[in-house]
Amino acid sequence: MAATPAPPTAPPKPTWAPKSAEPPFPWLRPTIRIRLTLLYGGMFMIAGILLLSIIYLLAAQALHAGSTPFKIVDGQNIVVSSGSCQLPERGTPGAFNDAISACMAAQRQHALDNLLSRSLLALVGLSVIAFAFGYAMAGRVLSPLGRITRTARRVAGTDLSRRIELDGPDDELKELSDTFDEMLDRLERAFTAQQRFVANASHELRTPLAINRTLLEVHLSDPGAPVELQQLGKTLLATNERSEQLVEGLLLLARSDNEIIDRKPVDLAEVASRAIDQARAEADAKGVEVRGERGLAVVQGNGVLLERIALNLVQNAVRYNIPEGGWVEVVTELKDGHATLLVTNTGPVVPAYEIDNIFEPFRRLRTERTGSDKGVGLGLSIARSVARAHGGRIIAEPREGGGLVMRVTLPV
Repeated sequence: MAATPAPPTAPPKPTWAPKSAEPPFPWLRPTIRIRLTLLYGGMFMIAGILLLSIIYLLAAQALHAGSTPFKIVDGQNIVVSSGSCQLPERGTPGAFNDAISACMAAQRQHALDNLLSRSLLALVGLSVIAFAFGYAMAGRVLSPLGRITRTARRVAGTDLSRRIELDGPDDELKELSDTFDEMLDRLERAFTAQQRFVANASHELRTPLAINRTLLEVHLSDPGAPVELQQLGKTLLATNERSEQLVEGLLLLARSDNEIIDRKPVDLAEVASRAIDQARAEADAKGVEVRGERGLAVVQGNGVLLERIALNLVQNAVRYNIPEGGWVEVVTELKDGHATLLVTNTGPVVPAYEIDNIFEPFRRLRTERTGSDKGVGLGLSIARSVARAHGGRIIAEPREGGGLVMRVTLPV
């Protein structure tokens, strides 16, 4: 079994930060439309409350401004009846005046309360209508932004032929749309030029190298060639092979930086087994044991590129190992909704601060470019690019006692 990773005193940085998870309730996300709706509705409610308060104060002031419009000055056998107030059947004029004043005050208060309650109900109803109207209007105003977002998502899938082509008034959204379309035009031209360059470079670089290899192999097959010429031919053939590997690695690195569109079910266990079979001879020659349990882990992706990840990791684990008693452990599994390829190996001690450097092109630990005959320095760069193109990530951790723990995580 693999030993535990390095202590947390010097944790390695991940080479790529995964996307944040989606919120559990996407409809609660504070979108611009929701915020504009709350702004419109909130402003309407504030204005309605202020207007209701002013009307209430003015009505209260008008009702309380005057006193009782009449008084009973004098009289005998006065009889006053009311259907809404309780008045004395018999009494002095002063008693009748007090009762009438109290009755009118109660009537005024009842009218104000009735005005307030009905106004509040009307305000609530109008607020609901205002929120609904504001939501509809916000959606109509922001519909160009939704169109821009949908186009951007299609472009994110490497479909650079999409354009917004927004119609309507020449406002800020129209200006944003036109600017985005211009940016897409420039990006499409740039990507087209890059693809054309990769295609031309693939042809122009591979052809002379293939011709050189053929010529060298023909000369080496001549039994009458001098020993010195054969030795020189073998050296040139090895140099030519190294150049071919470098060209293939650069072209694959350029192609693998884009997102994979044509995806098919791929079992990481099968991919890892094929990679182990290809590296088996080299591992046996170096006395490195290859082991590990490979469980079913199916992902959606490109099988050739995923096999290149596994092959690069296994070859690096075999080549950068200890001289005697070394081992490489390859494990595939499904965990937490992700497929994982784990490659652990013995080897020299790797400081945590040098982890990031090994993913850079032409960089190795303590050597650069042609400082070693173990490769061209593109294996881990290609592995990281392919993992990113599949929406995954690759993390390297120093193993306690020497070696590395390489973890590739891909969405299923």
